[in-house]
Amino acid sequence: MNESKVLLQRSAAVARITLNRPAVLNALDVEVLDLLASILDELARDEMTRVVILTGSGPSAFSAGADIGFLARASALEVRDFAALAVEVTRRIEALGKPVIAALNGHTLGGGLELAEACMLRIAETHATLGHPEVRIGAVAGFGGTTRLPRLVGRGRAADMLLTGRCIAAGEALGIGLVNRVVERGASLQEAEAVARELCALPPMAVRLTWEAMHRGMNLTLEEAARLGADHFGLVAAGDEFRQSTSRWLARKGAPRATAGRSGTSVDQAV
Repeated sequence: MNESKVLLQRSAAVARITLNRPAVLNALDVEVLDLLASILDELARDEMTRVVILTGSGPSAFSAGADIGFLARASALEVRDFAALAVEVTRRIEALGKPVIAALNGHTLGGGLELAEACMLRIAETHATLGHPEVRIGAVAGFGGTTRLPRLVGRGRAADMLLTGRCIAAGEALGIGLVNRVVERGASLQEAEAVARELCALPPMAVRLTWEAMHRGMNLTLEEAARLGADHFGLVAAGDEFRQSTSRWLARKGAPRATAGRSGTSVDQAV
């Protein structure tokens, strides 16, 4: 029996999804996208899972994008349906309700980059290349890249990448904000797991509502997004996690120190 094109592993509160087509640089086809959609639905319902890591199999690629062999033989309607399915998968990643970390272990191109762009955090290895080369084969970044990339790096930088098809190294991706961290070759998964453990150690409601405020706030005005953040602050303040955490903080800090900030409040009594 052939191994699945997408693997799911769980360890405590962390789930790992692995694109598993290393022979074709983890290229995306209909079966891969269907499996991703099914796995994401499963994880969305799984209350035990608090953080998800998305990575690619093998040392060379996270994903080189859409399967060119499929695109070459597909009709225009089939390509459109394929892109619509990919858009739905990226939407589910973005709206999962829990942080998704992309561990970019190599080439992250086209549709592969669009999967990564839908994640909340991206960790790239030093040898990784990132880009939208679609225009060079007469195509368009049709899985959400034309929308998400400008929001991540700004319109001008996104235009440079999308209109020219230029690919960039991990260091440049870090400099423009496309990735959050760059690590040595082979270390992206280890770093993603460390970040996941760090998130899992934090009060779950605070992480969940911070995620939600960021996700929903992107589609609101500045004032509406700020009010949403204030509402979520009130929600966490009503819970036991907040009360217990603030009590522990104050107990750890002890009595207020003599040194004070400009407001006159001890800096040790503030976050």
